Amino acid sequence: MAGYHKTEAIVLRSMRLREADRIIHMYTSTRGRMGAVVKGVRRTRSRFGGRLEPFFRVRLVLYEGRGELHTVTAAEALEWYPHLRTTGSSLRAAEAACETVLRLFDEGDANVGAYNLLCRELQLLDADPAASGPANLLSFRLKLLLAAGFVPELAGCASCGAAITSSAGISFSPAAGGVVCADCRSGGDGFALSGAALSFMVTALGVPLKDVPAADAAALSQVDRAVAGTLEHHAHVRLRSVA
Repeated sequence: MAGYHKTEAIVLRSMRLREADRIIHMYTSTRGRMGAVVKGVRRTRSRFGGRLEPFFRVRLVLYEGRGELHTVTAAEALEWYPHLRTTGSSLRAAEAACETVLRLFDEGDANVGAYNLLCRELQLLDADPAASGPANLLSFRLKLLLAAGFVPELAGCASCGAAITSSAGISFSPAAGGVVCADCRSGGDGFALSGAALSFMVTALGVPLKDVPAADAAALSQVDRAVAGTLEHHAHVRLRSVA
């Protein structure tokens, strides 16, 4: 139904449209992922100025017409995270976080938990550019899986339900939906999961983003594979590796 509505949003990415316009993709707190046209934003005297750049958190007034894209009629910048743009690593981490949200959630798929998580991730990268390593992004993706309802089973065997009391002989199976005990392990899509990788996943899900645990490269590589496999098998989303 045509009309105006207000929402808060994070700008995920921006693309040129014609001579002076842009299309922005954003994740909103009320309607999930959306696309909108910003008319005249590339003109020198645009009333939108630089308020609709990627990673900005903004308050918008949108006009919803009959087409797929809304039209931005007013924009107010709430947070713009200037420091995360000062280093290549924090900028790449912000891009990867926004790309994950963009790929995982469909149009109109509102998820307040995912929106708040993305806000906290950008705040952390802005406050501490050194927090932009693989452990941070994997922790963010794990928490996003939880918010989206795809978090893997880590406490018990995803096949038989037996409690995981030891990391010896366990594997991770995206198809089964989590860790698999030694007795259920077979030659399917599973791969060996170390105790360090399992510990990282469990801890990362239970602590704030700023308290992400340390892990070595081998463990993080396994976590990356587990997260990627879960997303691909259950959400049909393929993301670039953290490595």
